[in-house]
Amino acid sequence: MKSDGIFFSRQGWFAFAILALLILVVLPTSVDIFRLNLVGKYLTYAFVALGLVLCWGMGGILSLGQGMFFGLGGYCMAMFLKLEASTPEATKIQSTPGIPDFMDWNQLTELPFWWQPFHSLAFTLFAIVAVPVIFAFVIGAAMFKRRVGGVYFAIITQAIAAIMTILIIGQQGYTGGVNGITDLRTLLGWDIRTDDAKLILYFVCALLLLACVLLAQGVKISKFGLLLVAMRDREDRVRFSGYDVANFKIFIFCLAAAFSAIGGAMFTLQVGFMSPTFVGIVPSIEMVILCAVGGRLSLFGAVYGALIVNAAKTSLSESFPELWQVAMGGLFIAVVMAFPNGLAGLYKEYAEPRLRPFFSRSQAERAGAVAAANTPN
Repeated sequence: MKSDGIFFSRQGWFAFAILALLILVVLPTSVDIFRLNLVGKYLTYAFVALGLVLCWGMGGILSLGQGMFFGLGGYCMAMFLKLEASTPEATKIQSTPGIPDFMDWNQLTELPFWWQPFHSLAFTLFAIVAVPVIFAFVIGAAMFKRRVGGVYFAIITQAIAAIMTILIIGQQGYTGGVNGITDLRTLLGWDIRTDDAKLILYFVCALLLLACVLLAQGVKISKFGLLLVAMRDREDRVRFSGYDVANFKIFIFCLAAAFSAIGGAMFTLQVGFMSPTFVGIVPSIEMVILCAVGGRLSLFGAVYGALIVNAAKTSLSESFPELWQVAMGGLFIAVVMAFPNGLAGLYKEYAEPRLRPFFSRSQAERAGAVAAANTPN
């Protein structure tokens, strides 16, 4: 940590300001509300990428199942919104008024007991974080206490994501099945489908993302962050030094799950539905690609990676809908082979050496350098 910043160096604060300016000022004023809503959707994936920087980049824990935490957060929010839209007055044409439409279609006659607490927004906000974190804790404790790691952990998380997708689809009467939970309209009576609502939700998402960047940076520069890097590089040495490596891994895995869940909840609010297509293997691998392209060691790189890759995916799928998955796979291979540290690695290798003298000089020296550059020969 540098002496010129609490969390970031001077250059780091500059990068944070650029990111804030981009997502809070430039994008909202330069694109229409439809495209801005798409950008808000892209930002929800940046939450997942931030968690992967901490979990995979710093801790060396590659999870191929982050989609399940993203989905859990999204489903918790969707359950609250669906219950609000399923009042007896709004569902009076159903066989059983007062329950979600997909439950009525599947001949359920009462709301399941575990849906009941989601009538409360306070409980829902708590559950959005708590449910994925508890699930991550169970997985982490089962794996890390037995020293399961590396490729084995990655494969197991991928399998769990696939199992969760199958369960969600199979329990159609309780989860909406393959269609998911749809037709979400209001939040405490506020219509979330209007342009004004989409704009507000975008800013809420952007501010939450910036807060998560600061939180992640706080973890990164702390003693715990140093231990994460040490565990990634020399796990046995950290264990022999007396540290409980398993507990550290469980904590960072749970924190990454919490970030993913917040992103999932904001996705549901901005897009208006949640389905199992965002839970399984394919979306989870795509989330890893976002982190890899941006740079798995860089928080800012993860955010930019989420924006750039998702924008490219949207553009490519609009023009060539059959080829975008092949392109995504090729992009991932190219990143791993050509620049393994992603876009952030390219920045550090080529741009940062040219900018470092500017940020390291005093204000008077920078003013002198600018004056000298503007003086004709």
